[in-house]
Amino acid sequence: MATTESKDEKHTNGLGLDSSAEEQHERCPVEEVALVVPETDDPTLPVLTFRAWFLGLTSCIILIFLNTFFTYRTQPLTISAILMQIAVLPIGKFMAKTLPTRDYRILGWSFSLNPGPFNMKEHVIITIFANCGVSFGGGDAYSIGAITVMKAYYKQNLSFLCGLFIVLTTQILGYGWAGMLRRYLVYPVEMWWPSNLAQVSLFRALHEKDPKSKGLTRMQFFLIAMTASFLYYTVPGYLFPIMTFFSWVCWVWPHSITAQQVGSGYHGLGVGAFTLDWAGISAYHGSPLVAPWSSIVNVAVGFIMFIYIILPLCYWKYNTFDAWKFPIFSNQLFTSSGQKYETTKILTPDFQLNIPAYDSYSKLYLSPLFALSIGSGFARFTATLTHVALFNGRDIWRQSRRAVQNVKLDVHSKLMKAYKEVPDWWFYILLIGSVVLSLLMSFVWKETVQLRWWGMLFAFALAWLVTLPIGVIQATTNQQPGYDIIAQFMIGYVLPGKPIANLLFKIYGRISTIHALSFLADLKLGHYMKIPPRCMYVAQLVGTFVAGTLNLAVAWWMLENIENICDTDVLDSSSPWTCPKYRVTFDASVIWGLIGPRRLFGPGGLYRNLVWLFLIGAFLPVPFWVLSKMFPEKKWIALINIPVISYGFAGMPPATPTNIASWLVTGTIFNYFVFRYRKRWWQKYNYVLSAALDAGTAFMGVLLFFAVQNSGKELKWWGTEVDHCPLASCPTAPGIVVKGCPVF
Repeated sequence: MATTESKDEKHTNGLGLDSSAEEQHERCPVEEVALVVPETDDPTLPVLTFRAWFLGLTSCIILIFLNTFFTYRTQPLTISAILMQIAVLPIGKFMAKTLPTRDYRILGWSFSLNPGPFNMKEHVIITIFANCGVSFGGGDAYSIGAITVMKAYYKQNLSFLCGLFIVLTTQILGYGWAGMLRRYLVYPVEMWWPSNLAQVSLFRALHEKDPKSKGLTRMQFFLIAMTASFLYYTVPGYLFPIMTFFSWVCWVWPHSITAQQVGSGYHGLGVGAFTLDWAGISAYHGSPLVAPWSSIVNVAVGFIMFIYIILPLCYWKYNTFDAWKFPIFSNQLFTSSGQKYETTKILTPDFQLNIPAYDSYSKLYLSPLFALSIGSGFARFTATLTHVALFNGRDIWRQSRRAVQNVKLDVHSKLMKAYKEVPDWWFYILLIGSVVLSLLMSFVWKETVQLRWWGMLFAFALAWLVTLPIGVIQATTNQQPGYDIIAQFMIGYVLPGKPIANLLFKIYGRISTIHALSFLADLKLGHYMKIPPRCMYVAQLVGTFVAGTLNLAVAWWMLENIENICDTDVLDSSSPWTCPKYRVTFDASVIWGLIGPRRLFGPGGLYRNLVWLFLIGAFLPVPFWVLSKMFPEKKWIALINIPVISYGFAGMPPATPTNIASWLVTGTIFNYFVFRYRKRWWQKYNYVLSAALDAGTAFMGVLLFFAVQNSGKELKWWGTEVDHCPLASCPTAPGIVVKGCPVF
């Protein structure tokens, strides 16, 4: 590692900020950050110690194994890094008391197994390692999802080495984007990444002693809340799962299809339904306690507009897209007669579309909510580009030109100037290397991946274009507008009938962006906690290689050794290996890759009018930007965020209206009423409570699985049925025959 800084590093301090310019240091203008993030630093604390390496890699390995394992199950569970964040604290303190303190020398390098008390910076870097285990195995596990679809659904003969190329190059590509964009998405004070504040609060609760004051300390509060969450989750998690979707409307009208379509929390609009399960509340938009109030309002506007106005009109009044033939809410694919679409009937042996078979079988149909969700994705993509260009374009341009003569640095940027920055070329090497290996894969395994070299370059260009604007949205609102649909839409037009090419384009054109944003969020956490940037670079890079390799190894073993995994047509109905997450990935590859957008959204296609939403989305942010300039004193106008409004409809399905409605209510309680009327309580406990709820739910979820669910000790009674609304999934068109549904 270099011991001296380059000339460029000296003048800019790695922050894109001219150290010779007149600077003003001030507290962070974002109130939530000023209330939560510590404004002090001790540069003498050791960071990448033996304890940090050992506990960090161990945490990464445990989380990647558990999350990869759970993601294939009928009831998938994501174990967050918070679980390891808590578990390693007593182990770290134990190691600090028991390991020898003597110095060791190897090849001239001196180190100690025990450099002193276990400190907060070691704890943070361990969590960075653990986050790699969540990024790969938890969440949506995108790269492994594509490999699973290729092996389990398309029965493709994929080599392990090709799979490893896919997994690692996607992640490293994202890391390269993150390095390029850190001066825009990490250093500016306005890019505050709200989700990090929960982890900052937890670190402080675990390490700092509260000054003497009335009430519980943060650590006491955390332990009480986590214990309560841990014990409570036995109810929705095992004893009484109906609390996840409490749909009382269906009990009042047990024989009415319309009532159940309106009231079902799992297969309908969820009117009157609610969830008392924290896992259900935070499943799709994250913890509502860390979302800014302005973001919650925007999501609420979009949710109410789509779910309670647009969707009912399209379904009941206008029968849009032949909606009566299908359930109002479903992610399944259908034939013209309302039956499940069998893709094997239209697939050639080399995994391409059999056009004569498709023409003789049936066109593809979607449920009305699924179709409108795709349309909202069109609008969200163009609205994101327009919104960021109008509202943030000038600031981004200033950063890129380093016009910083009048820049005001907050206290965190001032403190971080004590550390050497990572040179840009370190990231460029990773970026170029991942691009070269990806292009090599497109030549060596061209029949397997179906995506040619020019398709790879197209994917890289798309990721480069959209990562910055989407990052601005996430860094300021805690919402990540997706463009999965757009990525697959584009390549579906260029390469129709090739589902594997569509999957790979999505990975490199969209999923590399998701990984980049994950890395950027961690870089901002390191910025808040004053972790030396070069330590962050090493931890993220090593964690990426370890997690990626183990992620593929565990998934590969499961796909090779669990008979008929993911094949719901063969598996018993009680099988835990139905892979619902990856079914959605497979369906998307059928829509955009196998059949292609031209047949669905082109001239003559049933869903052709949805394409107009591209234009509508591009225009919608303009009037609000104009109004914000005409009335600058009206600060609330600038908070109207069209991409986030459209995000109120994102993820459905598999997310349900009940998930989103409960998220909105919970967020409103804490980030409006509590923040406004009990600000001192909010400052001290809000983010700690969020972390405690996550941790308690995760701990009990793991315990329930290994103690009872994995051993077949399942309860069977009225309260274990998730949703008592069987008619909500029924069509209402005359003459459509579906098992278990009345015929009109």
